[in-house]
Amino acid sequence: MPRYAFRIEYDGRPFAGWQRQANVPSVQQTLEEALAKLQSVEPRTTTAGRTDAGVHATGQVASVDLEKPWDPFRLAEALNWHLKPAPVAITACTEVPEDFSARFSALSRSYTYRLVCRRAPVVHDAGFVWQVRGDLDVAAMAEGARHLIGKHDFTTFRAVHCQAQSPVKTLDTIEVEEAPALGGGREIRFHLKARSFLHNQVRSIVGTLERVGAGSWEPDDVRTALEAVDRAACGPVAPPDGLYMTAVGYTDDPFQSGWRETQVEAP
Repeated sequence: MPRYAFRIEYDGRPFAGWQRQANVPSVQQTLEEALAKLQSVEPRTTTAGRTDAGVHATGQVASVDLEKPWDPFRLAEALNWHLKPAPVAITACTEVPEDFSARFSALSRSYTYRLVCRRAPVVHDAGFVWQVRGDLDVAAMAEGARHLIGKHDFTTFRAVHCQAQSPVKTLDTIEVEEAPALGGGREIRFHLKARSFLHNQVRSIVGTLERVGAGSWEPDDVRTALEAVDRAACGPVAPPDGLYMTAVGYTDDPFQSGWRETQVEAP
C-alpha cells in the first residue's frame, strides 16, 4: 500500500482538537472521512501532533496508507474538494517511504502564539489571537523566556491530565518578537521549537510570560516557577485562540521535492 504525507492547515475553532473523539467533531475525523471518499475503506492517519480544541495549524503533518497509488497533486486536489466546507486544507502532498511516520519520524515541532495588545475589540482576528487590553514589555518577556531554554523538568508548565511518561523536555528555542498588527495595536508573537511538547506546555509558558510583560512577575520569577516543579507555581494558561502549529522537522523534508514537482506538472 503506498504511503502519503500531507501538510495541513486548519482553523481549530469548530473542532474539539485533532484527535478523533466520540460525538464531537475533530480534524482527524474530517480528514479521514474525506479520504474515505477516495477508496472503499476509511483509512486511519498518523499525525505529528495532537492539537487541542480551538488550536490552529499552518504546518501540521499527517501520513496515511492508501489502497492505490495517486499522483500527489491530484490527491491533494481531490482531498481539498471533499474537505469542503470544513476549514481544513491540504497545502502539500507527497508519497513517502513505507518506514516514514508523521509522528515517529519527526525531529522537531514548532509552534507560534499570537497575542494582540489593544483596547478596542479585535474584529478580523477574533478567534485567531489572544487579545490583552494592557500593554506588555517585550524585552522583559524575552528575558523571562530565556530561563526555559534547554532541558528541564517542565512539571510546572504541564497540564494536570497530561499523559506524557516524563515531564522532562528540551526546549530548543523560544523567541519573543513584535510584529505589525492588523487594524492597530501591537502584535506579539512567541515562537517555540522542541522535539516534543507536554500537554498545554506552550499555552502555560505564554500565559506565564504575559504576567512578566504586564509587570506582575519579574523575569527571574519564571526561573523560580520552573524550579518549583509544581503546577500551582505556573501563571495562567493562555487561551487556545492564538496558538498555531507551524512546522514539523524531519531529517529530509518530505515536501521539498514532491510538492515542487507536482506544482510544475499541474495542468
